[in-house]
Amino acid sequence: MSGVTEEPICELRIPGLADRMSLVRVTLRSAAHHCGFDVSTTKDLVLAVSEACQNVVQHGYAGQDPGDIILSIARSADGVIIRVRDFAAPVDPAKIKPRDLTDVRPGGLGIHFIENLMDSAVFLPGADGIGNVLQMTKRINGVS
Repeated sequence: MSGVTEEPICELRIPGLADRMSLVRVTLRSAAHHCGFDVSTTKDLVLAVSEACQNVVQHGYAGQDPGDIILSIARSADGVIIRVRDFAAPVDPAKIKPRDLTDVRPGGLGIHFIENLMDSAVFLPGADGIGNVLQMTKRINGVS
């Protein structure tokens, strides 16, 4: 992200297992508090990033030995930049879309939450063409 100054807050590397998502949520809450987010926005951050990590577990590493997930959190001038990196097969971002909300069934709303709760969410290439990086940003309310 050229031109944007980032202050690293933390980095968490965990195995891509569902039972490790509680570590992601605790880390996000603490980082959001450190960055000055209010309770409501913190809940939004936790939900969106948890969904992104859960998508890695369910879809990226499905049926395989789980690789790691690296969660990087940095403060920017007006909010926070969160990167979720995996080591799964590269995805085609054009094929990742939220399902139709009129299709009522359990699950499948992660992309919808990410797109609606974060200010931006873009896929970046993984280092050396390995894996995927989802970069999400969230501005602090009242900061322009």
